[in-house]
Amino acid sequence: MDQLGLYIHIPFCQAKCSYCDFTSYVGLNPLFTPYVEALGAEMAWYAEVGFPEADTLYIGGGTPTILPTHLLERVLKGVRRHFRLSPQAEITVEANPARADEGKLQMLRAAGVTRLSLGVQSLRDGELALLGRIHTAAEALASYWQARAAGFANINLDLIYGLPRQRLSDWQATLEQALALRPEHLACYGLTLEEGTPLADRVSAGEFPPADDDLAAEMYELAEERLKQAGYHHYEISNWARSPAHISRHNMRYWRYESYLGLGAAAHSFRRAHRWWNVSHPETYIARLKGARSTPSTWESPAGAGGEVISRGMAMAEMVMLGLRLVEEGVGLANFAQRFGKPLERVYGAEIEALAQIGLLEIAPDRIRLTPRGRLLGNEAFQRFLPPS
Repeated sequence: MDQLGLYIHIPFCQAKCSYCDFTSYVGLNPLFTPYVEALGAEMAWYAEVGFPEADTLYIGGGTPTILPTHLLERVLKGVRRHFRLSPQAEITVEANPARADEGKLQMLRAAGVTRLSLGVQSLRDGELALLGRIHTAAEALASYWQARAAGFANINLDLIYGLPRQRLSDWQATLEQALALRPEHLACYGLTLEEGTPLADRVSAGEFPPADDDLAAEMYELAEERLKQAGYHHYEISNWARSPAHISRHNMRYWRYESYLGLGAAAHSFRRAHRWWNVSHPETYIARLKGARSTPSTWESPAGAGGEVISRGMAMAEMVMLGLRLVEEGVGLANFAQRFGKPLERVYGAEIEALAQIGLLEIAPDRIRLTPRGRLLGNEAFQRFLPPS
């Protein structure tokens, strides 16, 4: 069986950010221990299925570092007990600067975590307050240096641009402060106002102006230019690495349309032509895993909420749309043909030609990829590949 990436979802937070629509819950601290026990049961269940060696592990959320140190350590030990992690596995943990104390960081590093992803988002206190973040800029900087002291040599910083009333100079100031730290990786995301989130409601009520797409494009182009000057490798639309060795190997699995297994509430999994997902609420997830000891007859765990067999047409579209997010790699013609038994140009010749003519797509001898303008208008390019509904 092929290798896969493991994802573990920790759905707890101390406070819900104003822009967040991820599956995360506040005030469920009494569930921490039973949730970790349920994760162990789901790991054991999949171990019976005989899933293969994993070469990446990503623990995200929510806020993984909200868990007490001993429970986080228990999760990591459970993975090693139930799965065959390759000796060179990339192991990433997301951390909130306000919940990543020195002792917790030292434990993570000692437990074999190779990569830390800090949810900094901004280095301006006013912007952090607007986003509902519970840390200050000073705490973010302190957390970064504590991670360095704990021995982390591969640190990602998440940053968000395109905030209400954010000026280009504000974004530039955050970028410059982040670059001064010399992190190995930067992820710069444009703010998306998701319906039903507090920040989206405030914009709808007129408290803040609507998004300025032109200004957000300027911010993105500034990031591209400044990070290139600083020596960072732009490898995915929103991601930059200081060297190829610091590219997020786990996330590359998603963009290359490779297998991954998700554990925990709301976690999704993908293998071959199958996609499946777990129940969203941690209480339901815990209840489903109690006493789950029967011999598995399906890939979906007892916490499964649903699944689907992906049609051939949708699989081809998904592979292209995800691959086009990769700035230089793009979608390889040989990879597509090997996977689907058809040349890419035979399936999408008209779409590729049309996008190339309007300057959104570059056609190389062995691949297709977005142009710089195409990266700004990615959704317009991606929708061309969707099969008819």
